[in-house]
Amino acid sequence: MAFTPPFRALLAWLVLSAVIACSENPPAGPSDPEGRAEPVSAGQPSPQPSPQPSPPQPSPNPSARRGIWISREELSRIPESGPSWLALEQAAARSCGRPDLSNQKDDANICVLAKALVFARTGDEGRRAEVTEALRAVAAGRSYGGRALALGRELAAYVISADLIDLAGRDPSLDASFRSAIAGLLTARTSGGPKNLVECHEERPNNWGTHCGASRAAVAAYLDDAAQLERVATVFRGWLGDRDAYAGFKYGDLSWQCDPASPVGVNPPGCVRGGHSIDGVLPDDQRRGGGFTWPPPRENYVYEALQGALVQAVILQRAGYDAFAWQDSALLRAFRWLHEQARFPPSGDDGWQVPLVNAFYGTSFPEPRPSRPGKNMGFTDFTHAR
Repeated sequence: MAFTPPFRALLAWLVLSAVIACSENPPAGPSDPEGRAEPVSAGQPSPQPSPQPSPPQPSPNPSARRGIWISREELSRIPESGPSWLALEQAAARSCGRPDLSNQKDDANICVLAKALVFARTGDEGRRAEVTEALRAVAAGRSYGGRALALGRELAAYVISADLIDLAGRDPSLDASFRSAIAGLLTARTSGGPKNLVECHEERPNNWGTHCGASRAAVAAYLDDAAQLERVATVFRGWLGDRDAYAGFKYGDLSWQCDPASPVGVNPPGCVRGGHSIDGVLPDDQRRGGGFTWPPPRENYVYEALQGALVQAVILQRAGYDAFAWQDSALLRAFRWLHEQARFPPSGDDGWQVPLVNAFYGTSFPEPRPSRPGKNMGFTDFTHAR
């Protein structure tokens, strides 16, 4: 077929434009959503990439890396209305009391977090000042004498609050003291169990370890300590079931383990015991309800462990690790087992976990509105609502 000269010129121009467009916009590589290779911890076996799960896909906003937990920019897009916002405002309006990192039931951490979130959304300098004074008290702590579990539960929310109010920009001197204090708390001597926060994270494959890991992750992210955060990621990946990444935990009764000879923090996909699925079980917390039996006990320690695990996952995800996809979406499998096999949805101070799971996995588990904050985090029905 013959083309006229004008048509041939137009066709050549279209081909040239397509070539230029391809050269300026190369296809994304096979690594994380930003095209960066996943970090690998030095001194440990190189973790093998986990199989990518079929939909739903993890991470609602994988490009948002600013902010340990959430950024002011992201918060600015959330309306200041509805029951979740009102609950957050009410929580921020109360007096928090003096922070007590050694009291594992102290809710001052969550109260301070509420104030930090309100400041980050509204710019209310009064709330920012209240958070600053709480952080001053944390920075002024001379020694720590409590249990690792208490420190694990309490510390992360204060660190995230410091990030939300931009403590470094508001008061550089206080921020330097705060950084020194939280760095020291990673290895501060603890009582009644593991000797410090790091050991707790690396030895306890249950609620103790996950809470300690959450605070360790928050500190590492705040200090921009890449090596520390890599270690957190390696241990967390091992807890999720990748024993090639890490297998240094000390387990209790093994009757809920899929393979007692190779225990893990979350049972692998497809695991069956006595004709019943235990895929996604957290064996070292499920055992608190007794040995393997069916129907399974509705053991609340499992949700306690997931509180720490989810905070670790969010911090790691925002730092560039694909934590929600690891081990065939282990955290999603844990939630599905609790809902579908144990018939035990979260309630009380575990309800805040549901919006996170729905946000990062695109699921539709029933969400309480407003949700009740937990031991180390809360208000996700506002911050992570879909």
